Amino acid sequence: MQKTADRTQVQTTQDHDAMFAPIAELMRDSGCPDLAIDGFKRHYKQLLSGVSGIIAERDIEPVGELPHADELDAGLEAVGRAALANTVVIKLNGGLGTSMGLRLPKSLLTVKEGFTFLDLIARQCVHHGCPLVLMDSFVTRGPTLDALAAYPELDRGLPLDFLQHRVPKIDQATMLPVRWPDDEELQWCPPGHGDIYHALVTSGLLDGLEKANIRYAFVSNSDNLGAALDPRILGHFVSRNLPFLMEVADRTEEDRKGGHLAIRGGQLVLRESAQCAPEDTATFQNVSRHRYFNTNSLWLDLRAVRRRLDEAGGLMPLPLIRNTKTVDPRDPSSTPVYQLESAMGAAIELFEGAEALRVSRRRFAPVKTTADLLRVRSDATRLTEESHIVPVRDRATVIELDGRYKLVNDFETYFPNGAPSLIDCDRLSIHGPFVFGAGVRVVGDVSLRNESEVPKAIPQGALLKGEQR
Repeated sequence: MQKTADRTQVQTTQDHDAMFAPIAELMRDSGCPDLAIDGFKRHYKQLLSGVSGIIAERDIEPVGELPHADELDAGLEAVGRAALANTVVIKLNGGLGTSMGLRLPKSLLTVKEGFTFLDLIARQCVHHGCPLVLMDSFVTRGPTLDALAAYPELDRGLPLDFLQHRVPKIDQATMLPVRWPDDEELQWCPPGHGDIYHALVTSGLLDGLEKANIRYAFVSNSDNLGAALDPRILGHFVSRNLPFLMEVADRTEEDRKGGHLAIRGGQLVLRESAQCAPEDTATFQNVSRHRYFNTNSLWLDLRAVRRRLDEAGGLMPLPLIRNTKTVDPRDPSSTPVYQLESAMGAAIELFEGAEALRVSRRRFAPVKTTADLLRVRSDATRLTEESHIVPVRDRATVIELDGRYKLVNDFETYFPNGAPSLIDCDRLSIHGPFVFGAGVRVVGDVSLRNESEVPKAIPQGALLKGEQR
């Protein structure tokens, strides 16, 4: 019986290898390096074997108390500042912000006082004297590098960016790369930000950083305005000689559908929503049980990254995330596909001794919607000398904008004079078209409603309170 099972396993492996052979050729012809192909092959064979990446609730435990960044010893800041010369800031910069209607890299959107995300990131790195490197996609590379030309101080003898790989979408019916002649670019997708580890190698950047004596990396999303390099956290990371540190924040009811940190077999793990079985939804969304979410801000010891890659034959064996999509995300009737992805934070389970650090919401301030953008542009936040955007209020202003404000170009037409004053606003709800004049103040809980399609003008200097129609 055992020999029969072994023969079946060999046959299955041969079948999977045969199915992948034309995929490897397709990827190689498109310029994918061998390491990226090998990483995709690993996930593809898991897909064919029925691996879904699900992490069952019965296999994990919740994470208890964690140290908080606000309570770290003040002396760690000096340790961190001493390590700045050996530290690089890496920003994930592959997105176009299509959900907000942008056609340029999202990092080139103006967010505060005429500065873009990229301006603020660059200015922060210049302030700290750290090199900046972006993980770009094919679509963001050109415009982003053009914009960085305004900061010659960033030239530290290192590349300013490296490219994320791309992989084919898999047709759910055939388990082969999908064909979509209407737009062949839609046949491809990024393999998730877990690709960063392989892209560091294939780009030559990991070698370059080692030669430049850069040991530590702070990695975060370019649209997270709170994710600025913090010398005290760096000092904590260095002093504890950690291989990997994840910044996590306390989950609230608003975060219940997002991924969370857990413990499996005594090791920290990350569980994303796509890795949750339907029957575990209630416990997945229980923010009292699973208290922390990954802010996607990581601190890496690049020597430890190199060792981990070498131990696995060059691969970072991240868990598969199998996302079910359609080949054209704007057309739900288009061909159903699987997008095989991984999350960079999932590497926390691959590094013995990896830790997590609680941070306040100040360090998690992504701009995902125009409501977020309105809040940031208003006087509810301020820009510091270090080019950090920080909240002025203890509680964030809650902003609700209806669908006509969703796209940036439309949003700008309703706020042609900039954001109104929101420093004294608890909640702002806008339904219907309104055009704001200059110097408008919003105080308390304000609801604006216009049932017509004709924009209603809010006069210059107006004071808004309560419900307005």
